[in-house]
Amino acid sequence: MGGFVGGCWQAAGLDISFIGRPAFARDIARHGLVLSDYDGWSATLPAADVAYGIDPATLADADLIVLCVKSGATGDAARQVADHARPGTAVLSLQNGISNVDVLREILGPGFPVFRGMVPFNVAYLGNGQFHKGVAGQLYADDVPAMRQLSAAIGPSPAAVNLSQDMLGIAWGKLLINLNNAINALSGQPLLPELRNRGYRRVFAASMREGLTLLKSAGIRPAKVGAVGPRLLPWVIAAPDLLFNSLFLKGWKIDDRARSSMADDLARGRKTEVDFINGEVVGLAERLGRDAPVNRRIVALVNAAENGAGPLQPDALCRAALGRQR
Repeated sequence: MGGFVGGCWQAAGLDISFIGRPAFARDIARHGLVLSDYDGWSATLPAADVAYGIDPATLADADLIVLCVKSGATGDAARQVADHARPGTAVLSLQNGISNVDVLREILGPGFPVFRGMVPFNVAYLGNGQFHKGVAGQLYADDVPAMRQLSAAIGPSPAAVNLSQDMLGIAWGKLLINLNNAINALSGQPLLPELRNRGYRRVFAASMREGLTLLKSAGIRPAKVGAVGPRLLPWVIAAPDLLFNSLFLKGWKIDDRARSSMADDLARGRKTEVDFINGEVVGLAERLGRDAPVNRRIVALVNAAENGAGPLQPDALCRAALGRQR
């Protein structure tokens, strides 16, 4: 995500420095930073023009720090910001889940203003320095002066920034959609074939309905993030294949290479973010003195996949995740 967003912002004229994985640094040094999206847009930044390193000391020169790290690394990233960045530097979280902003504010304290962002699309790394946006959507960030300045500087872009005064509602609206990340990872398939199968979608819809019920009890109103509002979306997702595939799916811009970041993590043997996505629903249930059995089972299934369990066919996933609801 950081490679794509930062690359788009540099292509729009911003002065960008990247801090990331050594493997990305090597690939970009060899091939440049190559950007593409589902709609045929592409751009290439020559290697000599891309400041991609691994040293957090680079943070000292930043006027804005944008975090795209996995949620499990938020604490470590915050401590690096505290150690190297200038006090007063704004921090924008473009991360999955809800609690990252709270972690950042707790560790960084009042000396660093922290803002919430939201990424509605996924990015796949295709190798050779290429980062590909496979799903439609634009970024959101808190409607504050610093983010207004950023949005204006970027202008029209595949990584344009929209502004909102309801970023917590948007974050929950996005998280409900992100509940499919685990389904996609457990399916072992790209997004399109997974979404075309009603068995997988039934589990996705059940996890969303569970989340919506808990949010209502908590007095939290998730915002509309995509073309369909959160209250209606589970019914759309669970629609019969003929209706869903011929009517709804055609309106969603998803290309054949799109897959969830959680699927990428499983494929690379990395720890996933399931505790910060489905686990957020489980945590909300616990705070309310309730249970979230569907999302709790999905967390357990992803944990098993992290330890080597293979992909699940739709019927098997329905049995494992829905229990008697199947």
